[in-house]
Amino acid sequence: MFQRFRRTRLNPHLRKLVRETDVSVDDFIYPLFARSGEGIKTEVASMPGVYQMSIDEIVKECAGLKSLGIYSIILFGIPDVKDSIGSDALSENGIIAQAVRAVKSAHPDMFVVTDLCFCEYTDHGHCGIIDHIHETVDNDSTLEISATQVLVHAKAGADMIAPSGMMDGIIETLRNTLDSNGFENLPIMSYSTKFASGYYGPFRDVAESVPSFGDRSTYQMDPANRREAIAESIADEMQGADILMVKPALAYLDIVRDIKENTSLPLAVYNVSGEYAMLKYAGANNLIDYERVVMETMVAFKRAGADIIISYHAKEVAKILANG
Repeated sequence: MFQRFRRTRLNPHLRKLVRETDVSVDDFIYPLFARSGEGIKTEVASMPGVYQMSIDEIVKECAGLKSLGIYSIILFGIPDVKDSIGSDALSENGIIAQAVRAVKSAHPDMFVVTDLCFCEYTDHGHCGIIDHIHETVDNDSTLEISATQVLVHAKAGADMIAPSGMMDGIIETLRNTLDSNGFENLPIMSYSTKFASGYYGPFRDVAESVPSFGDRSTYQMDPANRREAIAESIADEMQGADILMVKPALAYLDIVRDIKENTSLPLAVYNVSGEYAMLKYAGANNLIDYERVVMETMVAFKRAGADIIISYHAKEVAKILANG
């Protein structure tokens, strides 16, 4: 009676037949970082293989992604000029709006998600308007300008909105704004459980969004709180989110499973910059079998309950899958 499992392990074809978790190229969203100019493709030192790109280069990159079978991207904007309220993010001629229009014009079959936040656009690096008395983000004032920002994204042609600032009430604000302006079918992927994490360091290099003072712990999740993490995602579901998310992914797979068991909505994970950089540097120094560990990590995300994986590894994974 105990031989059954041994036989399953020994036969590779049988192993594939009974495999419980599969990773597909269709699971992935690839992050891209847009800035002004032409012919710009600048590699980020802390994230090998990740670039800041001008919009013309992003359009070229999308063609390459499609050749790998990747048809979903999430766009981040890096403006030339930053100010206290992130005015570029509120402009229909801002970097993110220009990037969305260019990608959708050149690649109408590309599914374009837009990150909706202010940290990349403000001169202080925080995710909204500052409450100077308490030295944190003014939640309600930030909701007001987020409503303006979401219409900029929607009118530019975004296929899905992904608010990442962790403002209380953001999903309800965006849903009501979209619905009342004729965008009731535009989905929202909420960064519903986003932890105040040390894994974000390299992202702040590529997005040029290091806070000028303090940190974001006053509006992001305490990594120690499991029940609050579940409650945050369920609250966003009740407000009208279409997809939930856990960010970071690797150190929070227990939370991924917890949320998956408490919702019927699709669940995304963001395989963040620090997670990516650790594997890249370990692989470059021959400390790990890089491709094997990358795929093992992706399987872990899916096994924990992720339906969608946002990852800087997406192109590498697509090539690994294509090579069998």
